[in-house]
Amino acid sequence: MDSILAVAALSVVVGALIALAVFGNYLRKRSSEVQSIAPPEAIQKQVASKPQKSAAKKPYSKPHSHAADKEASKRHHPLDINTLKGHGDSVTGLCFSFDGRSLATACADGVVRVFKLDDASSKSFKFLRINLPTGCHPTAVAFSDDASSLVVASHALLGSSLYMYGEERPKAAAEAKQQVKLPLPEIKWEHHKVHDKRAIITLVGTKATYGSADGSTIIASCSEGTDIILWHGKTGKTLGHVDTNQLKNNMATISPNGRFIAAAAFTADVKVWEIVYSKDGAVKEVSRVMQLKGHKSAVTWLCFAPNSEEIITASKDGSIRIWNINVRYHLDEDPKTLKVFPIPLHDSRGNAMHYDCLIVSPDGKILAATHGSTLQWLSAETGQVLGTAEKAHDGDITGMAWAPRTIPMGDHQALVLATCSVDKKVKLWVAPPVNPS
Repeated sequence: MDSILAVAALSVVVGALIALAVFGNYLRKRSSEVQSIAPPEAIQKQVASKPQKSAAKKPYSKPHSHAADKEASKRHHPLDINTLKGHGDSVTGLCFSFDGRSLATACADGVVRVFKLDDASSKSFKFLRINLPTGCHPTAVAFSDDASSLVVASHALLGSSLYMYGEERPKAAAEAKQQVKLPLPEIKWEHHKVHDKRAIITLVGTKATYGSADGSTIIASCSEGTDIILWHGKTGKTLGHVDTNQLKNNMATISPNGRFIAAAAFTADVKVWEIVYSKDGAVKEVSRVMQLKGHKSAVTWLCFAPNSEEIITASKDGSIRIWNINVRYHLDEDPKTLKVFPIPLHDSRGNAMHYDCLIVSPDGKILAATHGSTLQWLSAETGQVLGTAEKAHDGDITGMAWAPRTIPMGDHQALVLATCSVDKKVKLWVAPPVNPS
């Protein structure tokens, strides 16, 4: 028994010695590894010494940088006359009032701003700030009857909504003559889930003057789906509803006289509807009357000519077409293509590019078009390029609008175009001179 205990004790002692030897070897290796690493204070000294070197160079680099910034600020496009700042996020849409003296902007920061353009070349502009309900993100704006009423399209988690903001109380005629007052942020009517959960991509308003129309403002909201809804600007009443049946809409608009609605959608064809008015001036019905066929690829944008008798379309096939829609469609007479222009934009490989947006000036002479951050002006008569701003903004252009009439710019009147962008800015551009054809 004693021999067994002696053997066990010896085994324990030998095992302990082996373990001690292994642990000692590990500690020696670990110590050598730690010694091979630079001390923390040495690393901190090295890091701290680097900014000192760059700081020593700054006094020499700063003057050069400021000079470059000054030169860059001077190199702006000759048609660029002003910039409206103060937006806290991407500007998603804009619209001029019917008199051209007010410009409303929709911003992703949840605020709609209405600028007073007493002079387009002014160094600063007064503006009214309208805060939308919490959680609403404005996507588009359109003036209703006058500069004191504004319809705003917004999008939230529950879907799209429309709000009409107007003055708190009607002003007396004498008071109105003394001072033009900006609209006050009071909601006159509102609609929710107007296009289910789909966003409103375009919102357009015009005064209905065709036929027996009573001159009221009608508003068309176009969703990213296939539906378009017609609204009464003052009352918010739904006037009509159409479905393009073309997978998805790119945009929709109304003719200046309030007679037609046209939509650019997923296909190469453009569908046109007529708004029929009853004898009392109210909208009776909205019926499809014609289709524009001729493009070989999807139409990205379209606009009506000021006389409401022509439609101008831009397509991914690299062309612009001008159509005569003043036809006897009730006798099955088809719209006619009047002109076809190539889009004068090409990529690095020489391939034709398409326009994201296209609008015509109120005198019908100039087309303004965008692709990304590029802005172009073309002659509506010949398709000739009148001007190009390759980087009109520091990001993609999200919208643009012509002032419906000339507005003051210094000591004279000028035709002005407004553009907005993801760069949080709105720019004002004077129209280029139209070269004789």
